[in-house]
Amino acid sequence: MVNNMIENEIKEKIKCSIINANSRINKEIKPFIDNYSGPFSNVLQDNYHVSSSKGLPLCQDTGMVEFFCFLGTNFPLKKPLQDVLDEAVSEVYKNFPFRYSTVDDPLFKRKNRMDNTPAIVHVHMIEGRGLEIKFLIKGGGSENLSRLYMMTPSASKEEVVEQIVSHIEETGARACPPLKVGIGLGGTSEKAMLLSKLALTSSNSKHHDDPRYANLEEEINNRINKLNIGFQGLREGISCYSVHILTHPTHIATLPLAISVDCYLCRTGGVFFES
Repeated sequence: MVNNMIENEIKEKIKCSIINANSRINKEIKPFIDNYSGPFSNVLQDNYHVSSSKGLPLCQDTGMVEFFCFLGTNFPLKKPLQDVLDEAVSEVYKNFPFRYSTVDDPLFKRKNRMDNTPAIVHVHMIEGRGLEIKFLIKGGGSENLSRLYMMTPSASKEEVVEQIVSHIEETGARACPPLKVGIGLGGTSEKAMLLSKLALTSSNSKHHDDPRYANLEEEINNRINKLNIGFQGLREGISCYSVHILTHPTHIATLPLAISVDCYLCRTGGVFFES
């Protein structure tokens, strides 16, 4: 019974957090939208006011939900987290006016699953009795900008920066900027991509603990803003909110560089449980 209570609590809190992220403007993002006075500024501002007051989605693309779960080894959970989170996502998308965006087969029939499941769930085991869950609601526009570059291991900092900035310059206008940019460096190809996604769950004000990477985040952010992509690609206002880098040890012969971006809404959330 205790385990069922915990699982129900997880599901209900996640449901509330998804609803909130899809219909209420991110508090870190709101000042940027309020201070923007360029083309369609009134539309962007009206949009989040209407969404909040009527419970409507901030964007028609209510995305796929991607979870990052840090599960304590002693957390009393019997039911797989994938099942718990899929139930939460399905119930939210069936009962609220959020578009179903998940298709069953990726290449042939592409039939809509009609409940936005399965969620993408990454589980990381940690010491303790706690459970932390972070999530992204990723629309197709921002997801399509994801890239992996296998740089040469001798690549310089300047070459890494140039690759990132060049990618955003070429594609950034297609992902509803201003953007939040996540960078994964090191590990293997899939580890770097995972890090770049996890980096997008960081607060705009959070910087890398290593001053070298913190300075690199600021440098890349400044370079992207100088591209003058602007709000919605209209060349007015900022182009990038923030850049976040996560790193991991890597093979001596590799330097994986992964780039992920979030659209101007930055629909993220998180909950923490302690048994």
